Amino acid sequence: MNMHQTGTRFLLATALLTTSLSLTTVAAWAAESAVEKGQKIAAEWDRRDQGFGDSQSTMKMVLVNRHGDTSSRRMKQKILEVPGHDMGDKSLTIFESPRDIKGTAFLSFAKILDPDDQWLYLPALKRVKRISSKNKSGPFVGSEFAYEDLSAQELKKYTYKWLRDEACGDLQCFVVEQSPTYKNSGYTRTVVWYDKTEYRQRKIDYFDRKGAALKTLTFSDSQQYLGKYWRAHDLHMVNHQTGKQTRLTLSDIRFQTGLRERDFNKNSLKRAR
Repeated sequence: MNMHQTGTRFLLATALLTTSLSLTTVAAWAAESAVEKGQKIAAEWDRRDQGFGDSQSTMKMVLVNRHGDTSSRRMKQKILEVPGHDMGDKSLTIFESPRDIKGTAFLSFAKILDPDDQWLYLPALKRVKRISSKNKSGPFVGSEFAYEDLSAQELKKYTYKWLRDEACGDLQCFVVEQSPTYKNSGYTRTVVWYDKTEYRQRKIDYFDRKGAALKTLTFSDSQQYLGKYWRAHDLHMVNHQTGKQTRLTLSDIRFQTGLRERDFNKNSLKRAR
């Protein structure tokens, strides 16, 4: 082999190696940027909802079985914002009807990486039951919402990856894959649609522990409060595996009502009103 052939092959090999390294670098950069973009989108969603202090609302829950039969429940919910990123918000949900579950109360203290603290007061038994971290993927009082769905979606509880941009109704949305970082989740991942104008969540697809499509939650009838905070008044959860549905309708939403830490105490669950 002459020097010319050797040089040509050397240059060709170098070019192929450079191209391969460049493609690897581009692929790594693309993966990194997708993660960073997903994190920034979720962080902006979180930032826009900071500072609300506390809120109270009335909710109607309608359960629909696979045959179309319905049953309804009424409840009130109180939420206390916990500033900072080390602890999550606190919430208290109190059932007012029907009669057989009236007085049932659910208290949740959101955590970041540790399991959330959750308690359920059952008036029929007159006792407070702590929800085990292993049971938080279970259904909340027979609905298609799991206990973990009702916990605050704190930013550090997930990893994020931007997937694509696409239309969502009349709006354009970021589509972000979110994977739970906490133990005993019932989901391997969720896919969330954030609208590009106000960073509101419009839809969430849930995937079970086997990676199969499980549920879809759709948010609608969003209204703005205090010139800043958006709340969806209609939340519709559909279970694709069972054919069951649950619809939550919110009304009488009020902010900065003067709630305090003492209003979110497991020892006062029995007296919750």
